[in-house]
This record gives sequence, C-alpha cells and structure tokens, in this order.
Amino acid sequence: MTQRPLRILLVAVVPTLVDIGLLVFFRQGLGWILVVANATAIAVASVLSYVLHSSFTFRSDPYVRWVRFPAAFVVVALLAGTLDVLVLRSLFAAHGFETTGGLVAAKLVSLSMAGVLRLVLYRAVLLGAVRRALHQQVPRAPAPGQMRATVIIPALGEATRIGGTIGAIRAALAWIGVDGGLEIIVVDDGSQDGTADAALVGGADQVLVLPENRGKGAAIRAGVAVARGRSIAFTDADLAYSPDQLGNVLREVEAGWDVAVGSRRHPDTVVEDGAGWLRGVGSRVVNLLAMGVLLSHPHDTQCGLKAFRSDVAKTIFSVARVDRFAFDIELLHLVERYGFSLIEVPVHLGSPEHSTVQLVRDTARLIRDIWRIRRWSAAGVYELPSGVLESSVA
Repeated sequence: MTQRPLRILLVAVVPTLVDIGLLVFFRQGLGWILVVANATAIAVASVLSYVLHSSFTFRSDPYVRWVRFPAAFVVVALLAGTLDVLVLRSLFAAHGFETTGGLVAAKLVSLSMAGVLRLVLYRAVLLGAVRRALHQQVPRAPAPGQMRATVIIPALGEATRIGGTIGAIRAALAWIGVDGGLEIIVVDDGSQDGTADAALVGGADQVLVLPENRGKGAAIRAGVAVARGRSIAFTDADLAYSPDQLGNVLREVEAGWDVAVGSRRHPDTVVEDGAGWLRGVGSRVVNLLAMGVLLSHPHDTQCGLKAFRSDVAKTIFSVARVDRFAFDIELLHLVERYGFSLIEVPVHLGSPEHSTVQLVRDTARLIRDIWRIRRWSAAGVYELPSGVLESSVA
C-alpha cells in the first residue's frame, strides 16, 4: 500500500510542480508566447496527473476515482485549464511580469482558481456517479444466515425498560418470528444498573456485555459480529421509532436493497408536534458536516433505524472504526465506497424523546471523527484486499 504522504506527493504535488516548471521553461527559457507555454504545460501536467491517479490510488476510494471517468477527467481538465490560461493571461495584461518570480506568482493565482473549479466539477461528477450506484439494486444471491432477521439493540443504563423494548419488538415482528425466525441481540455498553440481566429476563436471544462504555458504534459492531439473521437491523432502546417500523426497513432489504435507512426528512415522514425536534435540528447540522466525507447527500445520516443484508453488514462493520456519534456517517461512507445500494425509508416519529447529546462536546467529537474518516479513507485503511468484496457479497 502506498503511504499517504508519498501518495499525496505523487498525485497532487508532482503534477503541479511539473506544470509550473514547464511554464517557466517554455516561457522564460524558450521564449514561447505565454498562452502557448501555459497551455502546453497544463496539458503535460494533466496527462501526468491521470497516469499517477491510475497507478497510485485505491480502487474504491470515492475521492480519487477519476480513472473510472476518463471522459469526465478530460472535460474537467479542459475547463480548468482554460480558466488557468485566461486568468494568467489577464494578470499579464493587467500587470505584466518579465521576471521568473512574477511569472510563478501569477501562475499560483491562476492555479488556485482553476483548482477550485476542478474540485467543484470533480465533486459534481462523483456525486452523480455515486447517486446512480447508490439507488440502483444489484442482483445478488440470497443473503447467508441461520434465521430470517436479527435486531440489535445497543443499551446503556436501560435496566428499567429493556425488557419492555424486547417484548414490543418481538410482538411487532411476530410475522418474522413465525416465518424464518427472529433473533434479538442486546449489547450492554458498559451499564452499571443491571441492564444485561434485565435483557436476559426480558427474553433477548443473545446478550453481549462490553466491560466499559465505548459508544453506540462499538456496541453495534459487537452485535453484528455474532448476528445470525439474513437481514440485520438496529434500533435504539428508547424506541423513538415504534418497533413496527423495523419491519419497514427489513422488508426493503428482503426486497433486494443492500441497505435500508430511516429518514426523518423523507417526504412521507411524519413527525408529530413536539416530537423529535432536537434530533431533527441536530440531524441537519450533522448532514452539513457529513458532506466532508459523503458524496450522496443523504437526507438523514443519524436516524437510529437501519437495516442491512447480513453479508453487507458484516463487510461494513468488519472495517468500521468509529465508536460514537459519527459512526453512522462512517457506515454511509463505506456503503458509498463499496458500491452497495441504499434506499431511504420514511419514519413516524411520535414518541417523546430525551437526548443525551451535549452540543459542544458532541459537535467537537463529530468534527474530529469526520476528519478521521476522511484521513483513514485517504490512507487506504478501508481498502479491502482484491477479491474480498466480490467474494463476501455475491
């Protein structure tokens, strides 16, 4: 695996230096006309950039998939190059520069403006590609598993209501229980109040206990690792989303979608007066921040109602790292990265909510984790060995 600093040097810095160096050589050394010298330097640097991207980027990294769109690469390079030439020519006409230092300074200005255009167009191209892939089902063999569905409930300090939550879910999904089998897994995320014992008494099929509080992401990862259902869903212990809504996301997975997520911003979603306002406002802020790592702009990254094919879930959660607030964003990033299909499902949010979110603390954690996801993605941490993705998800 190419290390990140070398990779950045090869795919970003080297073409830029070549562009500037050739411009100086053609203009100052050979005396070429400025426009011709600049256009030639840009053309050479663009070809070099494409070759380096082809050789030194990860095949599933959504930020560097230019090699998959050669036509788009050429069009964007032409547009950005044209802007570069026009800006440099305008600067020369306005101020003139005969020294090498003046030429380089002006070139840096034109490169910066062309770079902004390139990033905007680049994201637009990838956004379209990701959205098309995300919203198109891929024919697959039946998902593996010993029973029809697994529901995972991460729980922290829920001794007084976890039994009722388990009972409500089992009753709402009785149609799954009698036709293929339903498994309920409770993951006690370091509780100090007997949540695990209460879950056993309440009828959970499996109860996992984390020795210390690690966060919702870590708890769900532990549950997915031992899940036996062909479809795997998770929801919160407080049942902010009524348990029958688990059936909605599970049905979509059984209908052929790799991932089904609840969305509070779906056009058909119902949010009763006074219900979910804190989460609703918070989700909009989170969605804006999530654009740093997501290309598909999902309407609601943080809805606590998601379902997956079992093989898709085990692939994603086997490489996921984020333990706390941003773990949903990491999951959606991996869905995009590996080319899985996703459908957003409307929800009904009507029960009163309490929230343990602390605005300053959790926003800081969120920004930190988004930065980590982006850094891990660029460094190839999420890269699967060749053939593993294809063999794990048939």
